[in-house]
Amino acid sequence: MARYLLSVHVGMDDRPDQMSEDQARQGHERVASLEQDLRAAGALVFSARLEGPERAVVVRTTDGRAVTTDGPFVESKEVIGGFYIIEAPDRDHAMDWASRTSAAIGMPIEVRQLWDSAS
Repeated sequence: MARYLLSVHVGMDDRPDQMSEDQARQGHERVASLEQDLRAAGALVFSARLEGPERAVVVRTTDGRAVTTDGPFVESKEVIGGFYIIEAPDRDHAMDWASRTSAAIGMPIEVRQLWDSAS
């Protein structure tokens, strides 16, 4: 089985702190159902929601010296708000999970296979 990253892309105005209580509750219910299905299928490896990009720090090493910059690496109207690492037998199955994730979250999902140095 291959592992895939399903990254959740959110607009800065689409973050959960911009939702009503009812919208947030319904969203949590849809995500809980999706994650229950992922676990039941043995597909879920790990998932997480990320802090907002305003809390990001970029670290660059130049000439052996680390330099940090507060804020995101790229200024953008869309950011990665969270992700899932799943196991799937092939890309088509991963895309099916991505479709279900997009429906539950209401956001675009990018699918990328994790690089396997053994293959």
